[in-house]
Amino acid sequence: MLVLLPPSEGKTAPLAGASLDVADLSSPGLGPMREKVLDALIDVSARPDAVTILGVGASIAAEVARNSGLRSAPTARADRVYSGVLFAAAGLSGLTPVARARAEESVRIFSGLWGVTTPGDRIPAYRLSMATDLPGIGPLAAAWRDELAAVLDTRSDGDLVVDCRSATYLSAWRPPRGATWVQVRVVRELAGVRSVVSHNAKHARGVLTRHLLARRRSSPVDADGLAAAASELIGEKWVAVELGPVGRGARVLTLVVH
Repeated sequence: MLVLLPPSEGKTAPLAGASLDVADLSSPGLGPMREKVLDALIDVSARPDAVTILGVGASIAAEVARNSGLRSAPTARADRVYSGVLFAAAGLSGLTPVARARAEESVRIFSGLWGVTTPGDRIPAYRLSMATDLPGIGPLAAAWRDELAAVLDTRSDGDLVVDCRSATYLSAWRPPRGATWVQVRVVRELAGVRSVVSHNAKHARGVLTRHLLARRRSSPVDADGLAAAASELIGEKWVAVELGPVGRGARVLTLVVH
């Protein structure tokens, strides 16, 4: 099983810890591109128009300026730095040792800066979206595409890929044909009417991720097994679980929440 997560926009900046060591991150084959993107981000973040280039609001200008010191900033495990709704629900940093080992093997967190990390990779807090057209690099999703294929195609071939990413990160890498690719969709049902709500979707994907990692049974190996595992939370976390047919290379697992 391979669980794909987006990063959170919000991050908890470590107050102490060793400084960044790019060579120590997982998927070392991504190292050269990580260095290039990091250098480009540091340069851009020192510019007066940095918030415009990075596509963020002026209210987080301080976070953008902090990018300039990424090489010397303290680091922490990625599962502690990412702090958005999905990660709060997944609670990766609070897993048991057995579940944490499963997460390190199975979970990959996509990033405009690092390409992809495991929960245990030590990173500083940063601000950079995969949707950015970064000077010196270009559109990040396109820049990372071949790099990510080189490290993820073999890892995912013949495996179940549980895709909880947003469209922005989906464009950076798609599983190969040999993978069983299942995209997780979340809808809210109210008075018989279904709608997509971003907050609900992030929370439900986090809940599903934690359940897959923490349950005592072995990890699912196919789409039907994934649907069965998700169905264990019907009545507690969601109303229904629906597994659709294959379309555009992927099946869709729909979680219907209250």
